[in-house]
Order: sequence, then C-alpha cells, then structure tokens
Amino acid sequence: MIGKTDDLTTLKTLTSTLNDSIKGYRDSAEHVESQEFREMFNDFAGQREQAATELKAEVRRLGGEPDEGGSTMGSLHQTWVDLKSAITGRDDKAIINEVERGEDYLKAKFETALNDSDLAPECRAVVERAYQSVREGHDRMSQLKHSLESHA
Repeated sequence: MIGKTDDLTTLKTLTSTLNDSIKGYRDSAEHVESQEFREMFNDFAGQREQAATELKAEVRRLGGEPDEGGSTMGSLHQTWVDLKSAITGRDDKAIINEVERGEDYLKAKFETALNDSDLAPECRAVVERAYQSVREGHDRMSQLKHSLESHA
C-alpha cells in the first residue's frame, strides 16, 4: 500500500507542475510579440495538456483525485511568477529565458520521478510518456534561448 500512496503523490506532484507549465505557456503565448513563438507556446501548452490528462487518468486509476491547479509553493511557482514579470515588459527574449528556466525545473522533477526505483511499472510508463513532451519542450526552449543569445 505504501508504494501506491507514493505513486499517487508522485503523479499528483507531476500533474501540478505540468499545470504550472500549461499556464506559463498560455500566458507567454498571450504576451509574446513573435507570432512564431506564440504558436510554439500554444503547441507546447497543448502537448502538456495531453500529458497532464494521462497523468490524471493514472491518478484516478489508482483511486486518487488529481490536482487540477498548479503548485502553490516551490521553484516552479516562483519561476512562473518571474515569467509574469518578464511578460509585463513584453520582451520576447526575457520570456524565453523564464520559460526555459521553468523547463529546467520541470525536466528535473520528471527525472527525479523516473529515477525512483519504487515507482510501479504502470505509473512509470505514464510518466515516461509525459516526460517525452517535457524533454522535447525543454530541449526546444534551450536551443531557442541559446540561438537568441548568439544573435544578441
């Protein structure tokens, strides 16, 4: 029973951080000047919604109730607060930098979960599928950030 409780806690935490990511991408898409970035942010938000839906379904399968909101504490929440500040200035480069910081945090959360040898195989499979979206988003934001820095 302890494993199931731990799996639920892990899945709920990952769902909350994905919800933060979705909100951050949506906010960024609304405020970024570049149409290309706007479309990319909306695409990533959609991918994260799909990943969150899968995690929520796994939480329900385990008998839990998934978190619908984001995290209220911790680094990711603070990163999205920082993102809000960058958005206020409508500086695409600042927004990209803050999104990339959020991606670093999110990727680390998923890697921590995947490194947990006690995570049940069914849960691990769902987390791994969600992680593919997270890793793709992280890598794309990192490349974008570095390309903007080299053009500065």
